Formats: sequence, structure tokens, C-alpha cells
Amino acid sequence: MTAVRPLPRTGSVFFDARGDERALRVSWHDDADLVVVSLWRENVCTATFRLAADEVPDLVDTLVDSLRQRRVGGPVRPVLDDVG
Repeated sequence: MTAVRPLPRTGSVFFDARGDERALRVSWHDDADLVVVSLWRENVCTATFRLAADEVPDLVDTLVDSLRQRRVGGPVRPVLDDVG
């Protein structure tokens, strides 16, 4: 676990609906060509996930498609392309 650090210039913080000082941080790292998603609790980083920049559109598409399905009341189908 790492102590809190300021976000890079490009990023956002989303607070967990459960409260308890839980948050998700999304930060763009141009130098490494990736996005880091990190989970925080009480100003301590508890987990990170590094996503290659070229995979970000797929993540965004998945989120948008899921939101659209939810709005029209249809089932949300998981995308499991290369899972075997």
C-alpha cells in the first residue's frame, strides 16, 4: 500500500457510493502511454490496474454499452472475446 500522492494533470477521482472515504482514481500517464485506475481508502492506495492507452476505447465502449442496455431495460451481456 502506498501513501496518497497528488493526481497527475490529467485524471479524475470518483467517490464510492458506500462512503467510508473510498475512491477510484483514474490517471493518464502520457510518458508510459497508459491509464492507471487505482482504488483508495482513507488516502491509502489499496490496488492499481494499468491499462494500455490503446485499450481505453474498448473500456469506454463497454461502459457506454452497459449504460445503454440498462436504460432500455434489456439484459447486459458480458463481453468475453478471448476467454477460453
